[in-house]
Amino acid sequence: MSGAPGAGSADEVRPGSVARPDAAPPGRDRSEALAHVRRLLLAAGATAEEIDQAVEDDVLDLLTVDRLVLPGPRRYDQQEVADTTGLPVELIRRFWRALGFLDVSPPERVFTDLDVEAVRLLLRLVEMGAAEVETALQLARVIGSSMARIADAEIAPDARMIGEEEEDSVRSAEAFADVADTTLPAVAWLLEFVWRRHMQAATRRTMLARARARSGRSTDLVVGFADMVGFTLLSQHLAEAELAAVVRRFEDISHDIVTGLGGRVVKMIGDEVMFVVDEVAAAAGIGLSLAEAYADDDLLSDVRVGMAVGPVLTREGDYYGSAVNLAHRIVNIANPGTVLVSDEVHRRLQSDRGGDAFAGHPLRPRQLKDLGRVQLWWLGRAGQELDGAGRAADRRRNLRWERLAEVLRDLEELREVGERVLSGGRRGHRHQAGGGSAAGEPGGGDAERA
Repeated sequence: MSGAPGAGSADEVRPGSVARPDAAPPGRDRSEALAHVRRLLLAAGATAEEIDQAVEDDVLDLLTVDRLVLPGPRRYDQQEVADTTGLPVELIRRFWRALGFLDVSPPERVFTDLDVEAVRLLLRLVEMGAAEVETALQLARVIGSSMARIADAEIAPDARMIGEEEEDSVRSAEAFADVADTTLPAVAWLLEFVWRRHMQAATRRTMLARARARSGRSTDLVVGFADMVGFTLLSQHLAEAELAAVVRRFEDISHDIVTGLGGRVVKMIGDEVMFVVDEVAAAAGIGLSLAEAYADDDLLSDVRVGMAVGPVLTREGDYYGSAVNLAHRIVNIANPGTVLVSDEVHRRLQSDRGGDAFAGHPLRPRQLKDLGRVQLWWLGRAGQELDGAGRAADRRRNLRWERLAEVLRDLEELREVGERVLSGGRRGHRHQAGGGSAAGEPGGGDAERA
């Protein structure tokens, strides 16, 4: 990526970064760490009085986060932002809430020049006709929720970023400052890069959809859901770290398969992934690949997949419509390890160029809540035996339970051995304390301890 924004020299100060007077050498004592953090905070716009008060209250790390992430003095209240930008206070408050931030008391001076510039930019977009007010509010909600998730994902797994192991706020502040100086500008550039790529893809999809509509071709989407079987029960028996590993593995496989085969992940909901695909043959390949991948994974249980096709409404990055409702109903009745599709998906596969790679087997019509009687199909690959009843998944699940039962039996045996050893140790201690048998006699102290 030579020549890309942010790929300049090491001395270049990138947008959002703070010029640091020095870097923290390892092993500095607390007074040196405090002096180091003080220099950084003063450079970021904090006052000496604020720093002294933060040290006294033992919240220097919180002040460091505030000033390094959002540099500049807090000089505006809500009314002053409105007076400076020309936007009504109520509209500013609506945008603030849409972005996911807590309400601010009117007299509080919590806004910086960055906040004012953001409001001005929003106003220019509205005045140029690039967005109406309600559309801008909708976009603000999407941006706010997405950025909140990104921030949580960036901070939570990395204890170094927030100095989790540091009990003292000075040490914690220095730990955050050392990591944030590099991380903040790098992630900011990465977010812009990813946004530009997705902006390109989304614009191209919209233009191609309009071209298909003008030529009379279908603009429908295939909507799919993949649900991990037994996740609720699993979550009740796993430790937090183990559960996080399961969820992370589930998300990794889902993202890789869906995006790699031409689909788009809409959202992850714990043990479920929702995706959309433009072509039915690509959707069929994604559904079967998901079922096969989870079947071969020792860490995860099997998934069931449901898919339907039809017109959808796109709003705030999500999808709505009858095809979404049908796909979600279908996945709830599928057997583990199987892929069920609607009658329309099956019909279009028969006429699609890549549809001959797949085979379907009809189920008897099913009564689905709020949707009536529908015809569904088990989906499989051409030339392979269809397993719509999930018998292969049952066999895999039985093998997993057998392995688990063996482990539990081994643990039970170890527990019994441990109890006997502990019990023998307690008896030997009592004998020794009471001047028990001589060494070498039955029940003697040495034999008991042995």
